[in-house]
Amino acid sequence: MAAIADDDFILAENDHEMHRYRTIFISDTHLGSKGAKAEFLAEFLKYNHCQKLYLVGDIIDGWRLKKRIYWPQSHTNVIRRILTMSKRGTDVVYVTGNHDDFLRRYSGLDFGNIKLCDETVFTAANGHKYLVVHGDKYDSVVQTQKWLAVIGDWGYESLVIVNRHFNQLRRKFGMGYWSLSAYVKQKVKGAVSFISAYEEAVVKDCKKEGYDGVICGHIHHPEIRKIDDIQYLNCGDWVESCTAIVETLDGEIKLLRWVEVSHENNH
Repeated sequence: MAAIADDDFILAENDHEMHRYRTIFISDTHLGSKGAKAEFLAEFLKYNHCQKLYLVGDIIDGWRLKKRIYWPQSHTNVIRRILTMSKRGTDVVYVTGNHDDFLRRYSGLDFGNIKLCDETVFTAANGHKYLVVHGDKYDSVVQTQKWLAVIGDWGYESLVIVNRHFNQLRRKFGMGYWSLSAYVKQKVKGAVSFISAYEEAVVKDCKKEGYDGVICGHIHHPEIRKIDDIQYLNCGDWVESCTAIVETLDGEIKLLRWVEVSHENNH
């Protein structure tokens, strides 16, 4: 089994020193939405390089862009970082999600060092195999009642916007960052049950297919833990948590939090 960090989060210190990994996984950046912390992500990609980069879905928020065009320079900077990494030899695998499902019609195409797919298999340094999938196919609401998922997504973004203004007020009083949306997910019984059901569905499918683990996103809940002998790894997101799953050059798998999330993005 690949070495898994016991810590809930390994803090990625923003010391402007280059860090190199065998593999980096990020998901749910939601570029094109006002909630995306693109400035933090661009900085993360600048100082954290890898041999292979997996974009695990909902990278571009097509749902938002259908309603209105919102694309500041910081979002372009993220795309430029990814393209630069690809140009310099990093293999990029873009796994589509439900918010960027408009790309699924092009699944299987390669664009230089960038491969587009709906799901794929990652082989860790020790040979163990992980299913890499965004995870929306395990979300019964997205699959059966997309209209309800869209309404829920609108409510979530509204909560994120309220959270941003709330933290601007907290800063004026010298208080640190606090995620209202994350608090709601942790405390509301329905949200907790949804996360648990999602994790169980993902793990059940992986076990049936004979994988050692799964790397996914979708629910914006970063996690590394073993469930029924399957390693469950969720990348989290770049709206609330600013997290990534990384595999070190020595083969250790960690969950990193980009610590400057403690200073709320002002865009």
